[in-house]
Order: sequence, then structure tokens, then C-alpha cells
Amino acid sequence: MSETDNNKSNDKNNAEERLSPDYAVALGYDPSKHDAPTVLAKGQGEIAQKIIQIAIDEGIEIHQDADLIQILKAVDIDSEIPIEAFAAVAEIISYIYKANNTTLPDN
Repeated sequence: MSETDNNKSNDKNNAEERLSPDYAVALGYDPSKHDAPTVLAKGQGEIAQKIIQIAIDEGIEIHQDADLIQILKAVDIDSEIPIEAFAAVAEIISYIYKANNTTLPDN
């Protein structure tokens, strides 16, 4: 294992320790199907742990926001997020695009 691999492994372990598996929600956005991001998966306990682990394994950005989780808990899977969540989700998406040094796609 190289030093880079070791650092990645340590980063994953540190991320796992900081993330609470109490409840997790996975969001996605397909502009050809929906006008807003949708809830792809959600759950608590073991399901939350699985959602978080998949995100870590796939290199997907994880954001913790207790207030946003409370809003998204009420949203059915495959349903668009409610208007109350737009601002928070937009901030997260903007942060991810900036962190990845990419631009938002044009519709």
C-alpha cells in the first residue's frame, strides 16, 4: 500500500468515525426526469450506515445537516425535495461543484 493509498484509507476511516448513522438521506438529480433533486434512499440505523458506506466507497460528498434531515425525512423515495429544502440543497450542490472545480451544467 502506497502512502497515498494509506492516506485515502485514513481519510475514509476518519470520515466513518465522524458520521452519525442515526439517519441518512441520499439525493440525486436527473433534469430529464425531474425539476428538482429527488430522494434516492433514506433510512436509519443499519440502512443509514449502508447509505453512508456506499457514499464513502463511491467518493460521494457527504454533508451533515440536522435541520435538512428533518425536512427530508418526510419526503418519499423517488420524490422531489420540498421547496423548504431548496436553499440548503443548492448550497451543498454549489459547494460540491466548487470543490471539484467544475461548473454547473446548463439546462
